[in-house]
Amino acid sequence: MTIRVLIADDQGMVRTGFTVFLGTQPDIEVVGEAADGREAVTETARLCPDVVLMDVRMPVMDGLAATREIMAAREPPKVLILTTFDLDDYVYEALRAGASGFLLKDASARQLAEAVRVVASGEALLAPSVTRRLIAEFARVGPRRPRARPDGITERETEVLVLVAQGRSNQEIAAELVLSEQTVKTHLGRILAKLDLRDRAQAIVYAYETGLVRPGE
Repeated sequence: MTIRVLIADDQGMVRTGFTVFLGTQPDIEVVGEAADGREAVTETARLCPDVVLMDVRMPVMDGLAATREIMAAREPPKVLILTTFDLDDYVYEALRAGASGFLLKDASARQLAEAVRVVASGEALLAPSVTRRLIAEFARVGPRRPRARPDGITERETEVLVLVAQGRSNQEIAAELVLSEQTVKTHLGRILAKLDLRDRAQAIVYAYETGLVRPGE
């Protein structure tokens, strides 16, 4: 199945470069480009891509505002934020806006294509440094709500959610809980469905905002 991609960046050379890179992939098709956030919203509604590569700093409307508008649609695409460095100040707000991950603009062609595939499949693309940044931001501004198990999820699912929020990979979670990686994936899928969350990124935000996990733990 071909993954349809829209590239939103105010730099023409970046858009061209990404288009050329992705054009070599048999399972990816670039269906459109946008030079600012407003155009990204318009073209997303018109073209219905599966993934939007979204620059944060753009004229007319920035990438965060554009992501919020795009994610308000009934069936929104996945949004992959483009950034010049992985400790971008927009990490926290971008994830809250609904982004599924981050990609460095200097990523290789292979990394770019793999990032598109990862978010298109419903996974989140969060490097460890990005997860640490998110946790640090919650330590600064996050609410202090009473700790409680979310309604509807089991004790084991709660354990998995806590470890996800701490930035652990599926492999690390499997090792700590003595489970198979497939079982961890199954638990995570059930957690997302029960809590009406889109992906791993949203699960991390949820865990901190509800007080299930607190920074420093």
